[in-house]
Amino acid sequence: MTKPDNIDDRDEMYEHFHYEVDKGQSPIRIDKYLVNKLENISRSRVKNAADAGNILVNDKPAKSNYKVKPADIVSIVMSYPPREIEIIPEDIPLDILYEDDTLIVLNKKAGMVVHPGHGNFNGTLVNALYYHLKDLPMFQSGEMRAGLVHRLDKNTSGLLIIAKTDIAHNMLAKQFFNRTIGRKYMALVWGEPKQAEGTITGNIGRNPKDRIKMFVFPDGSHGKHAVTHYKVLENLGYISLVECKLETGRTHQIRVHFQYIKHPLFNDKDYGGNRILRGTTFTKYKQFVQNCFKMLPRQALHARSLEFIHPATGKLMAFDSNLPDDMATVIEKWRKYTENR
Repeated sequence: MTKPDNIDDRDEMYEHFHYEVDKGQSPIRIDKYLVNKLENISRSRVKNAADAGNILVNDKPAKSNYKVKPADIVSIVMSYPPREIEIIPEDIPLDILYEDDTLIVLNKKAGMVVHPGHGNFNGTLVNALYYHLKDLPMFQSGEMRAGLVHRLDKNTSGLLIIAKTDIAHNMLAKQFFNRTIGRKYMALVWGEPKQAEGTITGNIGRNPKDRIKMFVFPDGSHGKHAVTHYKVLENLGYISLVECKLETGRTHQIRVHFQYIKHPLFNDKDYGGNRILRGTTFTKYKQFVQNCFKMLPRQALHARSLEFIHPATGKLMAFDSNLPDDMATVIEKWRKYTENR
């Protein structure tokens, strides 16, 4: 029995497979069993998953040489398989905050696409990583998501973890899947939420009318379970600075959740935040907002902090990133506007 765990898929970079071994199954190594079950996977990838503790038999970690028995319950967390896209290494500067033999923590600038696809086949973070890490086996494979354990939207700035080995990739993937990675974002939203602290819950899936955008299905009829916790840090008049903590990692999660509660992110063109949604009708005010849009020509969202367990040392790692200049400048503009209003 094969069941991709689509109902509780913890992060969209990964998929969870669940099997009940047939009653007539003869004893066979679990790596061979899974290679026969899964498409586009090698025994070495299965072994790496086992070494990272990502293969469970009857809810207990199993080594790659374990022999499955009838009625065993087998589960495995794997990154999605590679796609057929040629990756060209490009010498693109990276803002690296931390690097060792196992991983990199970097600060992604707004405007950079994370991995190739949808017309962006060069200039991406993965192209840069293939150049920066060209001597490592993982970055000679041609995989589109080599090293990636999570992602950020093109116009979202902030912190990303990059794995440099297969074992590190699997162990970090497990932390994301189990929701033990701490992630906080800073966002500017239109208006002020009624509650200073709150939780937004609502399934997120593709918008039926526009497949590029996401949509909240509050009745749970479609999409995947998504939870965003938030706290208002500062009221700036007609916009608010909020801190968001992700419990799940859905595509466009913060952006679509705040649209759902009628507080879209400032200048988010995909979710209605690039219009004047709060404020006065005065021409001077309209010009002020338009000037802010020009200073911050993207959604006002920054991945501020990350906490995770280092896959090699077992130590807690914590990183913070300052707000980029475009967001910091606009926040200061709104502070002065509010003071002088």
